[in-house]
Amino acid sequence: MPDAQKQALSVGELARRSGVSVSALHFYEQRGLIRSSRTAGNQRRYARETLRRLAVIKAAQHTGIPLADILDAFSALPDARTPTAADWRTLSTQWRAQLNQRIDELLQLRDDLDGCIGCGCLSLKACPLRNPGDCLSEEGPGAHLMGEHE
Repeated sequence: MPDAQKQALSVGELARRSGVSVSALHFYEQRGLIRSSRTAGNQRRYARETLRRLAVIKAAQHTGIPLADILDAFSALPDARTPTAADWRTLSTQWRAQLNQRIDELLQLRDDLDGCIGCGCLSLKACPLRNPGDCLSEEGPGAHLMGEHE
């Protein structure tokens, strides 16, 4: 048995060591975020470096980075390798910019909500959440939001 195969982790051991459920590991594998090899008995085996990939996935998810963005980042790495410390610095810089943008959007949403409190949505013309800048007036008179996003 090759050394890499001896050091490979079973799905149960990977789940135990990473704190990620077996079903989540299968999901990540289906999505291409991690990969396994198979034994002669068709059992999954994961390289030890998968623990680092999972740590990056969980850290990114914790900050709200979508799995699609994580997969894109992993796909940009040469030979689909596990991210190194230098890769993490690059990824975290990109994700920091996305996070800052989301924070700015949430702060604006919070401020718009403060301006909306008390109106009871009686004035959709002035509502910064449902009709910012009275953009719906361009569609003419009548209800334009009824049934949308409900």
